[in-house]
Amino acid sequence: MNLILFGPPGAGKGTQARVLTEGYGWPQLSTGDMLRAAIAAGTDLGKRCKAIMDAGDLVPDDIVVGIIAERYDQPDCKAGAVFDGFPRTPPQALALDDMLAQRGQKIDLVIELKVDDAILLSRVEQRIKEAGGVARADDTPETLKNRLAVYYKNTAPLLKFYSDQGKLVQVDGMVAIEKVTAAIAALISEAKAHA
Repeated sequence: MNLILFGPPGAGKGTQARVLTEGYGWPQLSTGDMLRAAIAAGTDLGKRCKAIMDAGDLVPDDIVVGIIAERYDQPDCKAGAVFDGFPRTPPQALALDDMLAQRGQKIDLVIELKVDDAILLSRVEQRIKEAGGVARADDTPETLKNRLAVYYKNTAPLLKFYSDQGKLVQVDGMVAIEKVTAAIAALISEAKAHA
């Protein structure tokens, strides 16, 4: 099964993707993690992306789609994958559908984690406090505000794209992590039953 987790930055997509990986064995394909790894390794790709990511902007589609396709072809993706932070734009969604179709696959389920932006901002402030006032360059209130604006402008249209395909479901992302996990597990069971 291939599924996508949607929601603004800080909604808990990474947390739920890790739970799905542990519970179902589907690898988490996080473009953010892949790009941060490239930056940490000092690769040419990483250097190109660092300035873009530090500003809270989106990395160009051709780079992101290439990274995803290369990762999806690894053996651990045979039974499916959890897409976390991708696609972010309608062109990426079309490219993902094309890439999967070339491999005889498709997106089975799209889960939107619904959250409150004001609470997301307070979570960032709390993480900074817990880290002793030190934050990742892409994890500050100012950057989050920009990332939220980018999300609503570029990514929110994808909700209609997947809703029109009958694949979009919503989960309350403001409840306890365990309740979000249980709601997602129920949706996966239902999707498998109708597959």
